[in-house]
Amino acid sequence: ERLQELVRMFKERTEKAKEKLIDPDSSDEESIAPSPPESAQLAGEEKGLKTGGEGAGAGSGAEEDMSGCCCKVKTPGWVRACMHLRIPASIDPFTNLMYVLWMFLVSLAWNWNVWFIPVRWAFPYQTPDNLYYWLLIDYLCDLIYILDISVFQPRLQFVQGGDIVCDKKLMRNNYMKTNRFKFDVASLVPLELFYFKTGINPLLRLPRLCNELLKFKNFKSTIQTPFLLFRVIRTTSYLLYCLHCNACLYHWTSAYIGLGSTQWVYNGEGNSYIRCYYFAVKTLITIGGLPHPTTLSEIIFQLINYFVGVFAFSIMIGQMRDVVGAATAGQTYYRTCMDNTIRYMTSYRIPRDVQYRVKTWYNYTWQSQGMLDEQELLTQLPDKMRLDIAVDVNYSIVSKVPLFQGCDRQMIFDMLKSLHSVVYLPGDYVCKKDEVGREMYIIKAGEVQVVGGPDDRTVFATLRAGSVFGEISLLAVGGVNRRTANVIAHGFANLFILDKKDLNEILVHYPESMKVLRKKARLDTLKHEKRTITHSALQVLY
Repeated sequence: ERLQELVRMFKERTEKAKEKLIDPDSSDEESIAPSPPESAQLAGEEKGLKTGGEGAGAGSGAEEDMSGCCCKVKTPGWVRACMHLRIPASIDPFTNLMYVLWMFLVSLAWNWNVWFIPVRWAFPYQTPDNLYYWLLIDYLCDLIYILDISVFQPRLQFVQGGDIVCDKKLMRNNYMKTNRFKFDVASLVPLELFYFKTGINPLLRLPRLCNELLKFKNFKSTIQTPFLLFRVIRTTSYLLYCLHCNACLYHWTSAYIGLGSTQWVYNGEGNSYIRCYYFAVKTLITIGGLPHPTTLSEIIFQLINYFVGVFAFSIMIGQMRDVVGAATAGQTYYRTCMDNTIRYMTSYRIPRDVQYRVKTWYNYTWQSQGMLDEQELLTQLPDKMRLDIAVDVNYSIVSKVPLFQGCDRQMIFDMLKSLHSVVYLPGDYVCKKDEVGREMYIIKAGEVQVVGGPDDRTVFATLRAGSVFGEISLLAVGGVNRRTANVIAHGFANLFILDKKDLNEILVHYPESMKVLRKKARLDTLKHEKRTITHSALQVLY
């Protein structure tokens, strides 16, 4: 009998699992798994069926086991996570967090070589006393390069014929065929072997700069940073690095001619890097006020500095102009639209109060949305991507609307793509009584009021976010195709508008949902008629 009861309980769990797979909207309150008491009972029964009369001995053994576990020291969670951490067989370079963090580490190693190789070559910062520290960091960076080439890069997924390739051999062969692999191998050429002849010369590590020439060009798309901010950082880094290299060259030239030998060269006083960097800034940005070169080598160096400074500074100005222009493109478009509208209203002598409301609409729409029309951003996207964005942005609002409860989920998804947002100012008529209804409204934010009476000042109802109105005339229930009430925006109201033509095109494919909507619209019509009769009677009594 107990076995039959167990079979019945497992059958019930299977049916619940099937229902949940068929209907994802079913309530999650009823869990498929049995309740804790039930689970303990099932476990006890199964254990009893297996062990028979050995229950007493098992109980004493369990107590001893529990007492032993209490004396053990629990391992911290981060230690257990590190123990289970491993490199995946294939890496998606755009979504894998481990790869992003690793690339950040590789970029630190690359920046070490980029910035400190010129400094160690030109300035006397590398001395026999601290030489081992410099070499230790150098070889640590080389180790990062080797791990990147041998472990991470051969595991990167790639797209071939529209398919994402995750096979180890194919990924490794693809990496070895790219120019990135050639640059990575060239960056690890062991020119340090010449240290035995030339001494510790940092210039022999210049191939290390080749490691990231092509890699970071693709890696910047994986960083979830605004593109304009990335361009500003990149342009600023280029400028600072040009000044950095020029400061190193100036100190090397001064040391070659002789520190303090002429008025033009660095005299060897103060912080050498800061003073040379100051010279580089004044030279490349052509500020002027520098001592005039006297010897031929000084003149040649200064002429090259001026030519490079003119080109570098003009390029940087052009880059920053493009960045600022791209950053303010939306603001410029908004100002242009508003100025053209105001110019149009002024030329036709539109009343001042109307002009003021138009300006208020422009300002509020831009401040609340950051754009004048949200649909402009989505027109170039594929239909599936527009649906995904619409679901993420608006589904939480539309799904709570009582009118759409019980409708097909896919019908709601199709409807989301047809919604467009409109902002109404305080006191604007959203719809008027007896006009032909061609749209249905869903309140996204704000409030609207249903008004009537002789002067449209009597408030019948106040509708808030998530409410729907205009569906009676839109669904043409009982032949009613005209608005049954006046609706005014109480404050700034942001509404979703669904056109009648779009809704009819959607409901053709969902007849069951059409029946549900018409039934609910019919009930709303009856409720509205009762409210109208009640209000009329109250007016007569008054």
